[in-house]
Amino acid sequence: MYAELHCKTNFSFLQGASHPDELVTQAAQLGYAALAITDRNTLAGIVRAHLAAKQTGLPLLIGAQITPVDAPPCLLWAPHRTAYGSLCRLITHGRRRAEKGECYLTLEDISQHGGSLLAGVIPTWNGPLANAAKDSSPAISSPPLTSHQYLSSYRDIFADRCYLLAELHHGANDSARIDALTSLSHRVQLPLVAAGNVHYHMADRIALHDVLTAIAQGTTVSQIGTRRFPNAQRHLRTLDQIRSTYLPLAGSLQRTLEIASRCTFSLEELRYEYPEELAPGDLAPIAYLKELSWQGAQQRYPRGIPAKVRQLIEHELQLIEELHYEAYFLTVWDLVRFARSQDILCQGRGSAANSAICYCLGITSVDPDTTDVLFERFISRERNEAPDIDVDFEHERREEVLQYLYRKYGRERAGMTAVVTTYRSRSAIRDVGKALGLSLDRVDVMTKNLDGYARHAPLEDVCQQADIAPGSALGKRLVSLVNTLVGFPRHLSQHVGGMVMTQGPLCELVPIENASMEDRTVIQWNKDDLDELGILKVDCLSLGILTAIHKCFQLIKHHHDKTLTLASIPPDDKAVYDMICGADTIGVFQIESRAQMNMLPRLRPRNYYDLVIEVAIVRPGPIQGKMVHPYLRRRSGLEKARYPNAQIRNVLKKTLGV
Repeated sequence: MYAELHCKTNFSFLQGASHPDELVTQAAQLGYAALAITDRNTLAGIVRAHLAAKQTGLPLLIGAQITPVDAPPCLLWAPHRTAYGSLCRLITHGRRRAEKGECYLTLEDISQHGGSLLAGVIPTWNGPLANAAKDSSPAISSPPLTSHQYLSSYRDIFADRCYLLAELHHGANDSARIDALTSLSHRVQLPLVAAGNVHYHMADRIALHDVLTAIAQGTTVSQIGTRRFPNAQRHLRTLDQIRSTYLPLAGSLQRTLEIASRCTFSLEELRYEYPEELAPGDLAPIAYLKELSWQGAQQRYPRGIPAKVRQLIEHELQLIEELHYEAYFLTVWDLVRFARSQDILCQGRGSAANSAICYCLGITSVDPDTTDVLFERFISRERNEAPDIDVDFEHERREEVLQYLYRKYGRERAGMTAVVTTYRSRSAIRDVGKALGLSLDRVDVMTKNLDGYARHAPLEDVCQQADIAPGSALGKRLVSLVNTLVGFPRHLSQHVGGMVMTQGPLCELVPIENASMEDRTVIQWNKDDLDELGILKVDCLSLGILTAIHKCFQLIKHHHDKTLTLASIPPDDKAVYDMICGADTIGVFQIESRAQMNMLPRLRPRNYYDLVIEVAIVRPGPIQGKMVHPYLRRRSGLEKARYPNAQIRNVLKKTLGV
């Protein structure tokens, strides 16, 4: 039995050469007792590994490789939830002190945040360069260079939670390395534990790893020299190979199981709590939401709340309370309230418009009394999906709203969602071509007419255009490497506006780091990761047309002394629909795309619901998913008396076969 404790994924950018799920799946197939994901100064890939571990049943250890500037690198594993929070705080501390993509930590930082983490010290070695960037060892190993003082410091910090890593890869001088490790372990009184320093799940990925190393070093594969691994042993080896390799180091394999048994933490234990301080005094969040909703309803309907709207509000409040989303709605209400207090035009979009509560809170301007909304398209107990509210703000002033959230909740409780920027065909060809030593002219020829979004591009044709025979050794190598690299993460970027806020410290849920943009901080997980763990975000988006509309409102007020809002714009102005029918819609949100504009003269929409149908026909996702049926919500057919627009009626008949 064996647990791999030192494993990098491709979220150790340009170091690991396998996806997290590939590593987890391979470890499960090989019969490993557990696998630790220990990317370099990051936890960006652990959610994807967690999902794969759930599917395979393999125990997953959560950890990271930490690289202090004044001590040897170490692995830190989280045995429980408190220790995981300490690890997140430590990484956040190092990331926030450095530029985007960097991490600055010292041994003192590790001491302060070490808490109850387990540690495995990676000994550094003599030899040419020792490839510190990849923490690998040169082909010819000398005795450890690690200072006894540093090892003693680690031992003092972690006590019986500290180990010395023994990593063997069939090097030219493994016997001397074994003797040196054994001697060092006795001198500093740290038990040896076996580890693989894994960088890819299968041995044949070494070719891609060489390319990634060349890309990171800004050179070619032929010129990286001792910075490349001397063999392909940094993969997940079979249990027989591991037993044979570590047989001379008594107890080192058993200690991998010891560490795995101590690390019982799982991401399933994370409990996301939305901020609740918006409710005043001792008032419960749901009580405050109800109060705000009914107050808003009275303001929206000063002549009396329609019975239909009253029923919708009661139904929605009941479902929100049942699913415990009241704090989420209060947070969105608060940022919209702030924007309006600063005269920043904003408007909720998407399925949030299906909510009477959102209308009463001022989040949207779609009157539920004039439309037939279905709240369950927005929130449904059956789908068990978190609500997703997108709010558009004037593009020139959106930053004021983001900075308000940072000020209100603090940098430890608020952060923007990350976006994982991945290799596409064009960028993969460019980087692989350069790493293989192709000239810039050849690389430009291959990428010139290539669709950057295509995952499976006709690479053989691309090679032919650059005078590279697809069947040649170079052609086969290029095609294979590019196909494998497409989809690999390149770096973490920031979401266009997704914000995550928490009741407790967000930096104990996920590490936070600096963005390239000033005054922005970003968490290390993207939207899919948040969805997997049930963490809610609010999309604070910027929309240029809102800036234009706001300026139009100001002009109308100045010249005609008439005050308009998004909720009071006449919905069915004949002159506007005359322009729409003529496809004169540049600057009109949702119907300014070429596909939408081409459809308008054919369908000739004359009211708001006509526009709803027209947009749904061109963007048919809800129809295809059977969430929306566009002919009057009745399946008896298209009735001319209730739906007089003949053009749309005929298109729907053809589209739906009715």
